[in-house]
Amino acid sequence: MSVKRSNSQKQIISVLKELKEEINAQDLYVKLRQRGDKLGLATVYRGLKALKLEGTIQERVSPTGESFYSVISKEHQHHLNCVGCGRSLSLDTCPLEQQALEPYQAENFKVFYHTLEFFGLCSVCQNQQPN
Repeated sequence: MSVKRSNSQKQIISVLKELKEEINAQDLYVKLRQRGDKLGLATVYRGLKALKLEGTIQERVSPTGESFYSVISKEHQHHLNCVGCGRSLSLDTCPLEQQALEPYQAENFKVFYHTLEFFGLCSVCQNQQPN
């Protein structure tokens, strides 16, 4: 099935593929403008929403509530998120195995991607907590 994309969506995907890492919408907007793409911030947000709904990109929400976007790849990442300072650390492996998703395949549910986020306190923030 071929998906018809707007020029703005094509520009957004192009930047996300070049970056090979997640980025928030405001920084993506800046990168697009630096490349000479004439997109407004609202257009970037609309494009990100459409691409997420079609399963081309994924959104990760940080402990501070900020959304980060990236192209869905087989090398997805999971994170340890500090609720104190907002820092996120990527995990090297996926704690969920493919077997965990198999029951949903029987329901004819198409999985685009999955996320697994752990929230807590990093060692620095733990040391700053009063006893």
